[in-house]
Amino acid sequence: MHKALTCAIALLAATAGQASAADELMQQAKELFQPIPDKPPAVEGVASTPAMVELGRMLYFDPRLSESHNISCNTCHQIGLGGGDMLPTSIGHQSQRGGRNAPTVLNSVFNAAQFWDGRAKDLVEQAAGPIQNPIEMAITAEHAVETLRTIPGYEEAFAAAFPGEKEPITIDNIAKAIAVFETTLITPNAPFDRFLRGDAQALSDGQREGLKLFIDSGCASCHNGINVGGGQYAPFGVVEKPGADVLPPDDKGRFMVTKTPDDEFVFKVPTLRNIALTMPYFHSGQSWDLEQAVGVMAVSQLGVELGAPDVKKITAFLESLTGEQPQVVYPVLPPSTVETPRPQF
Repeated sequence: MHKALTCAIALLAATAGQASAADELMQQAKELFQPIPDKPPAVEGVASTPAMVELGRMLYFDPRLSESHNISCNTCHQIGLGGGDMLPTSIGHQSQRGGRNAPTVLNSVFNAAQFWDGRAKDLVEQAAGPIQNPIEMAITAEHAVETLRTIPGYEEAFAAAFPGEKEPITIDNIAKAIAVFETTLITPNAPFDRFLRGDAQALSDGQREGLKLFIDSGCASCHNGINVGGGQYAPFGVVEKPGADVLPPDDKGRFMVTKTPDDEFVFKVPTLRNIALTMPYFHSGQSWDLEQAVGVMAVSQLGVELGAPDVKKITAFLESLTGEQPQVVYPVLPPSTVETPRPQF
């Protein structure tokens, strides 16, 4: 009886110790991260309405916002593919390739800035960029506006979204509507979100071990906040620069925006939300294996060579960041007219 009692006490003590460790980990996590809300935040300075969201949905999927009438926002940021396109770099106008991997549009509203180099301060600035980029959609602002003004269905949709404006179809309003729609592309209720809200069983044992490693090894010093990233800039290769295939020497990152020498090879820290869905990885799109990407980051950013078991644990944690994907109905777009400019290839 004495031996049995001793074993029972030991078991209770071990269980209590495990519970205490789990509570401590949850508290650590709550100090570093926040769950994604069920409702999207607003775009600063833009009063969102259902009519504007609907207009933005139409524009997001409309290829007539490109010179060829063949490329839409969804071409490179496919909502059904985790908000990316599963290509190292996207294919744009006349089969030109972009210089960087297309970042996910999902949860992008929570980023401090947009694009890998942060050149757009918010989603409104971001939305206008690819439309006019000669490598991407390659249409001028004037031509985009001219095209939409020849489509009666858009005249009505813009008037509903921007009531009272004499000329509601402008490049600024195009960008605002797309941005407002993009705020709705959030992925709440991931296992990690449920964990942050107090459900200790939302993560598996391996995922909790991976979360602890993620925090203790220093990953969370850059990948933190609501988007587990997206909130700051960091040099790629803090300790050891990766090879030229992963870090192309001619892409100097944020330096190309600021012209500040300290910003060479500095990039916006990407969100890790839904990372298991958004291969290939890095701004160069040169890693197709999430475990490999974890290993590269450990060496280049932390100077740590993780063993295979630890890499698998961190990867298991990253898989817990996959949330409920947006369910978007593909819109029926208003038809062109004889006055609508023809596509140019």
